Amino acid sequence: MTDEHLHRAIALHREAVVIDTHCDTTQRLADPAWSIIRRDRYGHVDLPRLREGGVDALFLAAYAPELEQPGDGISAAIAQIARIHDAAARHADQITLARSAFDVRAAKEAGKVALLVAVEGGHLIENSIDVLRDYHDRGAMYLTLTHSFHTNWADSSGVRDDLAPRHGGLTDFGKEVVRELNRLGMMVDVSHASDATFWDVLETSSAPVIASHSSCRAVAPHRRNLSDEMIRAIAEKDGIVQINFALHFVDRAAPPLSEDAIKRWLGAGGVLREPVTDHVTPLSVLVDHFDHAMQLVGPKHVGIGSDFDGVPALPTGMEHCGKLPHITAALFARGYTETQVRPMLGENVLRVLDACAAAAAHR
Repeated sequence: MTDEHLHRAIALHREAVVIDTHCDTTQRLADPAWSIIRRDRYGHVDLPRLREGGVDALFLAAYAPELEQPGDGISAAIAQIARIHDAAARHADQITLARSAFDVRAAKEAGKVALLVAVEGGHLIENSIDVLRDYHDRGAMYLTLTHSFHTNWADSSGVRDDLAPRHGGLTDFGKEVVRELNRLGMMVDVSHASDATFWDVLETSSAPVIASHSSCRAVAPHRRNLSDEMIRAIAEKDGIVQINFALHFVDRAAPPLSEDAIKRWLGAGGVLREPVTDHVTPLSVLVDHFDHAMQLVGPKHVGIGSDFDGVPALPTGMEHCGKLPHITAALFARGYTETQVRPMLGENVLRVLDACAAAAAHR
């Protein structure tokens, strides 16, 4: 990667629509000492660094751990969605809330960053289609069917090999959830889903399916990643695979995090002041995932799903969202053209948003 490649990449990011489909920065919105419009030396996302990275839109995830009491998930999700709305309203001169591809395009035209709402984890609907509809009314644009644990209606991939299947994929209610997402025009997200759940979703959904933050199993054989067969199946349904940046998902050589490191990361709310691992993963390893997926299914089915502010470690050279042009520059260095890279940056997401809206309108 040369300076010329980087200059070309920065120019393309300024011109093209650039979208990140998964950030956990929502958690930071609850901190009164932190502001999304101020540069922070910690964390991965804020407005100044989004500008540096040429990022036009990002999906902010509403998430909560496994439920302890009924209603916990709903109250947590609603509170987090409200914070996303508040951030857009509080900084309306620079940020806007988006609910469609049209809104994202309009935001870019106005020079604003668009925030879109995502709900990460089907447990947060608490087995209620009415709650799912309420999230949609509040602006949610996709639902990640599981997190790292099973729901009452869908199996998760987990993050370790010791998570045994519970349902063997989707239950009948799980299929009803997928059909309701199609009816609402929300995107169905298979990141975190087990392989069996994945295939049930592909069979059930009448609209394109997304993996909002999943990398390639052929490059790094982690259970959270997608096999080539899965990536092809998403592409055949005109969906998208958004590459996750988490070091331990992209680098097959990365050693597991110690229990102490995980505790420090969780205790810091995902915003670390010190490294949790000594392992160094070069940027080229992350780019290998983009390269592999684009070679496999073409650039119109691949994109960016960083998992910023939700992972304990990132590859060197991708420490925050301001570094995103380095991926584009690295792809240029591998021979990709602006025409090939442009859809991967964000146009693919706009296409799927439009397709899901169209599918809902024709039901």
